[in-house]
Amino acid sequence: MNLNIWLLLASVVVIAAIASVRVAHRTGLPTLLIYLGLGLLIGEAGLGVQFENAHLAQQIGLAALAVILAEGGLTTYWPHVRRAVPTALVLATIGVGVSIVVLASATHWLLNMDWRTALLLGAILASTDAAAVFSVLRRLPLPQRLSGILEAESGFNDAPTVIVVMLLSRLNTPLPGLGQVMFEAAFELTVGCAVGLAVGPLGAYALRRVALPSSGLYPIAVLALAFVAYSGAALLHGSGFLAVYIATLVLGNTRLPHRPATRGFAEGAAWLAQIGLFVMLGILASPSELPATIVPGLIAGLALLLLARPASVVVSALLVRIARLDRLSWREQVFLSWAGLRGAVPIVLATIPWAAGIVGAKGLFNEVFVIVIVFTFVQGPTLPYLARVLRVGAPDEALDLGVEAAPLEELNADLLQVTIPPGSGLHGVEIFELRLPSDAAVTMVVREGHSFVPQDSTRLRSDDQLLVVTTAACRERVERRLRAVSRRGKLAGWYGESGE
Repeated sequence: MNLNIWLLLASVVVIAAIASVRVAHRTGLPTLLIYLGLGLLIGEAGLGVQFENAHLAQQIGLAALAVILAEGGLTTYWPHVRRAVPTALVLATIGVGVSIVVLASATHWLLNMDWRTALLLGAILASTDAAAVFSVLRRLPLPQRLSGILEAESGFNDAPTVIVVMLLSRLNTPLPGLGQVMFEAAFELTVGCAVGLAVGPLGAYALRRVALPSSGLYPIAVLALAFVAYSGAALLHGSGFLAVYIATLVLGNTRLPHRPATRGFAEGAAWLAQIGLFVMLGILASPSELPATIVPGLIAGLALLLLARPASVVVSALLVRIARLDRLSWREQVFLSWAGLRGAVPIVLATIPWAAGIVGAKGLFNEVFVIVIVFTFVQGPTLPYLARVLRVGAPDEALDLGVEAAPLEELNADLLQVTIPPGSGLHGVEIFELRLPSDAAVTMVVREGHSFVPQDSTRLRSDDQLLVVTTAACRERVERRLRAVSRRGKLAGWYGESGE
């Protein structure tokens, strides 16, 4: 086919994918469903594009996931996830192990799978998907700790699952023992963590001190550093995913030159990686083979949603409570169980045993494809409703606004948006009664579609939207104060409410 035709087709697909984001945003569906649908339309059952190279799909998929993880690390605000890291790490390690064992046992018994295939399916589906979690949860107002657990878990748990899937996909070898899995996982995670902690700080140090001739070079340099971490860890037989996430987490929370532009570039690269990845996986699938896997896929998916994921959350919550690292309420545990979204990661992982030549791996890929489509459609749109029912939402939580503005960068400042929900203690409070730190100010109020610059005596109302400018140094104090006033009103300090 002529190159120009390929370029035209690719451009049309990207434009259609971009347009579909609006639909996904309105419905609450992760965009991956629409992108997978585009791939199916282009594939053998639609336009007739043939693609069955599982090994190439695996390599492209892993590279695309590295870009998506890099964007997740760069856009994660460390103070928001710091408290959540212990719980997220337990979920991403011990929780993953519990999920694998429970799902493998369930599918071995319910679907009569052999143990290798059952364990492979459990390992493939144990990882939550960073792209799906970031796209849904960053639009859903949740308490920082709860959203932090889900974001950090999705960033950390790719690494252990890749290790287990690789071990189980070795041909002509017996099933690995628990000791071998734990040793190899510990080694690869340690190496990945070390590489990430080396590349991140060293890269930040270099970028702060090297004056590049063009601002456009800084985002490219940051993305290159992410791949240095990924490939460096992989060459040392470590976890490239863990390395890239930690390195970009460090880089994203360092005041780098042209930081907003870097985050914008990374976000654009991640969107392009998602579009290409999901469309490719849709083309790789064979629609004619999917109907035969619907029933076993639904059974396995229900076992994952109702047994394996809740078990991993309950065990992890119990362990962090015993260790006095965190205390999760039953409402939070229910929400965490339902919010374990699956997406591109399981489908990419399903290409690993297929590329390795494992018997029945193509059928396993089809089952995972069905599970991801059906249960993403079920879980994604229902998360806002579940948050309201369980009363775990936080509609008054301050949201970070990524704005490319040189003055903000020079002043080392951040821009926050706050919406005042009905029943909030912020209703009726005058601006001066907020008692924000001297390095912060409410610069604009949007009320009933009209915006104005407030005075100290301006009285806030429900449904107002506030634009708050704050220096980075006092951002946490500003967020705590706004949270405290929202909970207990202007006399929050008298009631001992600190906004934690």
